[in-house]
Amino acid sequence: MLFPDHLVVVRGGGDLATGAVARLRRAGFPVIVLEIDPPLAVRRTVAVAAAVTEGEVRVEDVLARRVTEAGEAPAIAALGIVPIVIEADMPELPREVEVVVDARVAKRNIDTTREDAPLVIGLGPGFTAGVDCHAVVETMRGPHLGRVLWTGSAIPNTGIPGRIGGEDEQRVLRAEAAGPVEWKVEIGDHVVRDQVIGMIGDTTVRALTGGVVRGLITPGYPATPGFKLGDIDPRADRAACFEISDKSLAVGGGVLEAVLTHLNRSA
Repeated sequence: MLFPDHLVVVRGGGDLATGAVARLRRAGFPVIVLEIDPPLAVRRTVAVAAAVTEGEVRVEDVLARRVTEAGEAPAIAALGIVPIVIEADMPELPREVEVVVDARVAKRNIDTTREDAPLVIGLGPGFTAGVDCHAVVETMRGPHLGRVLWTGSAIPNTGIPGRIGGEDEQRVLRAEAAGPVEWKVEIGDHVVRDQVIGMIGDTTVRALTGGVVRGLITPGYPATPGFKLGDIDPRADRAACFEISDKSLAVGGGVLEAVLTHLNRSA
C-alpha cells in the first residue's frame, strides 16, 4: 500500500461514493466507509454499501466487508479490504484520520465540518469550500463534472435527474405510496414501458420507460411517497449495471486529485 499512513474515511457507500473508494483504494490509500442500515443506495451492484446487507461484496476489484466494531476497521483497511462500519456519526478510531469525504450526496450538509480531519471533502451541492469543508467536488453531469473547487460551491441541485439515453425524470422510479418495497425484477433485467416491476403493499411500481433495470432499493425498504426507489437505463446496456459508471469515476478522480493536492501542499 503506497499511502498506509493516510487513512481516509468516506461517509456513504452509494455508487458515487464507490467511485471515490475505488480510485483511492487503487492508488494505495486505506479507506473506511461509514453507512446506515438499511442503506439508501439503489445501484447496489456497484455500491460498497451492499455489504451492509450482504456481509461482503466485490465491486470490480474492490472488496468491501461489513465490520461490527469500528475499532477493527483501520487494521482491516490496512489489508486492502474496505471495511463498512454501520455508523451515522464519525466514530472513535484507534488512529488518526487524514481525510474525510462526505459522499452521502444529501444535497445539503448534514453535520460535516472542517474540523473533522486535516482534509474534508464534500461531494456536490450543499457544501462550500472554505466554510464547511476544504474542497468540493462537482457531481453535476457536464463540463465541470469531477472538478475540484477550493473556494465556492458546486452547481445547485436542479431536482431533475441527468439525461441518459434521451430520458431524465422518466427513468427514475419513485414511490407512490408508503410501505415496504417488494420487487418482481432484478438489477440487470430488461423491462418495457408500463411494466409492473414491483409493489408497495397493493400499489404497483411501474416502469415509465423501457430499458435495463440499473438500480433498485433494498427489498423491504420502508418507502415513503416520492422516495427514489431505483432507475432504468434506456440505453439497455446490461453490462453497465455491474460497472462503476463514468460519472462515479469522474467524481472519484476529483476526490483523488484533492487528496493528492492536499498531501503535496502539506509536504
